Amino acid sequence: MHCAVLGDPIEHSLSPVLHRAAYAALGLDWTYDAVRVRSGGVAAFLDGLDASWRGLSLTMPLKREVMPLLTSRDSWAVVSGAANTVLLDAGGRHGLNTDVPGAIAAIREATDAPVDRALVLGGGATAASTLLALGELGCTSATLLVRDADRARETVETVARSGRHPAVRVEPLSDLATISEAPADILVSTVPAAAQTPALLEATAAVPVVFDVVYDPWPTPLVAAARAQGRTAVTGLDLLLWQAVDQVRAMTGRFDVPVDTMREAGVRALATP
Repeated sequence: MHCAVLGDPIEHSLSPVLHRAAYAALGLDWTYDAVRVRSGGVAAFLDGLDASWRGLSLTMPLKREVMPLLTSRDSWAVVSGAANTVLLDAGGRHGLNTDVPGAIAAIREATDAPVDRALVLGGGATAASTLLALGELGCTSATLLVRDADRARETVETVARSGRHPAVRVEPLSDLATISEAPADILVSTVPAAAQTPALLEATAAVPVVFDVVYDPWPTPLVAAARAQGRTAVTGLDLLLWQAVDQVRAMTGRFDVPVDTMREAGVRALATP
């Protein structure tokens, strides 16, 4: 069977490393590749697949684009308006969102501390899924810090529609005074490492838990600063691992997924220049 991760950019994705490690440990002669698919291209890609394809992982900018192309959607895909997984079978294309349960698992593996108040950097599909995860963990209020408030509107509306959600207010990412003054139990970053400036690190230095979904380059400035200061760091690899575990379960039908083997493969890949 064939599987792949689609997105743009895609060159540095660790998804092939994790999935291939799982397939090898499970004794499956499956393939998993990284395929560059630009915005607007996912429909044509799906139409070109044959019966040898079993599943796809989706990253930016395709998680929302794929939604109208699906035959069915799981509950988290419906609530979030985004799917990071597509299962392919004779019945059609089935969309899942494993980012939400993956974020819950990643956070709770690292800490059992309260996450009542959150600061979230960035307003895209991953931010929406993470806010939904925080809502499940008891978060009641979140400040969403974005470059463009209009682009964050869909995320705010998504969270507001969910049955259990934090109250979200939107502020400009450039307003460092707001960031430093906002009390928070957890900082979630979905912005590139290049946007993690020394001033931003200083403004967020008091937040006890840092969750950075980015893992390239590694470590990101936010994670490096958190670890140096003895704060709890939840990493992009943690999120990638736990959402991939659910993807492997869904694609293979196997529940004996080798979590430790997948994690070790990811750690080795990050350590390799």
